[in-house]
Amino acid sequence: MQPRPTPVPPSDRIGAAELREIGVFGGLTDEALQHLASSLKILKCSADDVIFRDGDQAREFYVILRGEVEVFKALKGGAEARLATLGVGHWFGEMSVLDAHPRSASVRALSTCRLLVVTARDLDALYRRDLKSYTLVVLNVARELARRLRLVDELVADFVGSVRNQHIGYG
Repeated sequence: MQPRPTPVPPSDRIGAAELREIGVFGGLTDEALQHLASSLKILKCSADDVIFRDGDQAREFYVILRGEVEVFKALKGGAEARLATLGVGHWFGEMSVLDAHPRSASVRALSTCRLLVVTARDLDALYRRDLKSYTLVVLNVARELARRLRLVDELVADFVGSVRNQHIGYG
């Protein structure tokens, strides 16, 4: 079952200083950070909670404030392949905000987590309020996506090379 954002007491709200330390919010003004801190919701989940599943429709991404998650894909036959383990300061699920397609992988909490929820509506409000801050957030997401794509390129090249070598008898 997918957890839902739960109301949090004011003492558990995130502050602008905490947001400033997270890469996706890099370069934002104190005013923009304060606005986001006061408007974004927090999701709490327990170890083994599935935050979302491959194929789910969604319009939000998550920033890890506390805890650790794993990104995984279900394989034929029921096994799972872990694609990544992410910790504090990392974010995930951002592709659904950018392209409005279903989730491309599943994410599960490995420990108790505190996640900041950033919805497409939150980004739209930021766009309308502060175009420069909106642009910085989208650029920061794009930079992270480019970094991840470079890693996948290396993994695919290594895999293709090892398969080719095994096929022709070098491995």
